[in-house]
Amino acid sequence: MPTTLYFGLNRKAGNISESQWKSFLMHEVTPRFPRGLTVWQAGGQWRRPDGIIVRERSKVLLLVHDDKAEVRSAVSTIIERYKQLFEQDSVLWETARVCAAF
Repeated sequence: MPTTLYFGLNRKAGNISESQWKSFLMHEVTPRFPRGLTVWQAGGQWRRPDGIIVRERSKVLLLVHDDKAEVRSAVSTIIERYKQLFEQDSVLWETARVCAAF
């Protein structure tokens, strides 16, 4: 299954730097998904609860994995750690069934 996570790079204390992102990837994501992953830069937008549209740089993380409870738990942990470390309200999580082979 592929899971795509969308991480906003704005925060109250300024932007999340490339080095902060790389550290998060190395310490939080890679140990949970050591077989591989793909990341790319994106530009996103979302509507805050007060109705204001916010545009920001984002990172998109693609993980291809088995459909197992421990994988879903690992994804949840990554999201919670990002929210804690970088004062984020949310991380968009998208998972879909596909056929994939290597």
